[in-house]
Order: sequence, then structure tokens, then C-alpha cells
Amino acid sequence: MITLSAEQCRIIGVMLEKETTTPEQYPLSINGITTGCNQKSNREPVMSLSEADIQNSVDELVKMNQLMIDHKASGRVSKYFHRFCNTEFGNLQFTAQQRAIICVLLLRGPQTPGELRTRTNRLADFADVGEVETALNQLQDLKNQTLVKKLEREPGKRESRYVHLFSDVDESYCVETSATQTIANSSEATTSVSNVQLAQRVTELEQQVTSLTKQVACLTELLEDK
Repeated sequence: MITLSAEQCRIIGVMLEKETTTPEQYPLSINGITTGCNQKSNREPVMSLSEADIQNSVDELVKMNQLMIDHKASGRVSKYFHRFCNTEFGNLQFTAQQRAIICVLLLRGPQTPGELRTRTNRLADFADVGEVETALNQLQDLKNQTLVKKLEREPGKRESRYVHLFSDVDESYCVETSATQTIANSSEATTSVSNVQLAQRVTELEQQVTSLTKQVACLTELLEDK
């Protein structure tokens, strides 16, 4: 089985995603691949790769026979399509559900079955989480290949996460990434609470200023009458 770098995983994930969701724009140019890799939504972690970075990784994937230049495309700009899976000569032949799961795992890292069901909605249909788990089980032994792995369930979590095995798995990193995300979410919640409290305090101060202004006006009138 091939071993991919983080950048290569992101590129393959983008190719799989765009082939399904925006077929009219597929195959993709280097600019299109770069834009897809650096998306701020539906990507974990968010990356900031230059076109030169993408070109280097794409060239590597071409040498690995995972990508090919589309020689049928018109125009000066080269466009690329993947040979990662479901090709005539490839070893990886996925169902639509299996392909969708691999795509999301490549784009977003470790995911629970519940997250996968939600995040594959544009790529494949799953009737329920049970169908996701069935596809995950298939990917753990697909023609004697283990393509995904179930991680240890984290404390306080109801579901275990699954990770693809197309790159080296560092489970401590997976846990650390999850913990970092939890901290980030907690920080955002704390900031939100602080903002609400600040707004309330400003409103109270404005009311006090209005009241004091009225009192000063009354005192001024009394002094003038005398």
C-alpha cells in the first residue's frame, strides 16, 4: 500500500471530492488544487500551501502514478486527474460509500462514524450510522488490505474515531489534535461568554450615565431658580 505525506493526502482528498461535487471543473489545474487544499471549511487542519508547494507534491504523485496530466484538456494550463482508486489498472476499487469515507478521512483526519455520516452527505448516501460502520469494517479488511484503523475511544467520548492508513499514524498526535480542538472550542465558548458579560456591563454603565445626566440637569435647574 502507498504511503503519502500530509500534503499528498490533502491533494488526493481534494481530487476525490471535486471529482464528485464539481465534475464540471474536474480535472483540476494547480490553481484549482491549491484552492481546494487551502479551503477554510471542511478541512482539518486548515493549510496554507503555495502553488509551488502544490506543484512539488503533484509532481511526486505523478511519479507515483497517483496523478496524471490530462493531455486531452485544451489550453496552456495543465490539468490533472487522479489514479488513486476506481481506475482500470488500480488496486483500490471502492464502493461509493467506501470512497466517500476515505475522501473525508484524507481531508479531515480522524472522524467518528457520526461525523462521517454528516460530512459525506455530498459524496454518498448513508441511511444511518450503521451503514457507515459497515463500510468502515469493510475498509479494515478490503481484499486483505487494512485501509482504516479504529482508534482507542477517548475519555468522555461516546464514539471511537477512525483514521486512514495511507500515511504514518501517530495516535498521540491524533489525541493531541482532538484535545487541541476541544481547548479551542472551549476558548471560543469562554470568549463568547466574556463578550456577553462585557455587553451587559456596557449597557449598565450607559444607563448609569443617563441617570446621572438627568440628576445633574435637575440640580442645574434648581440652582438657576435660586
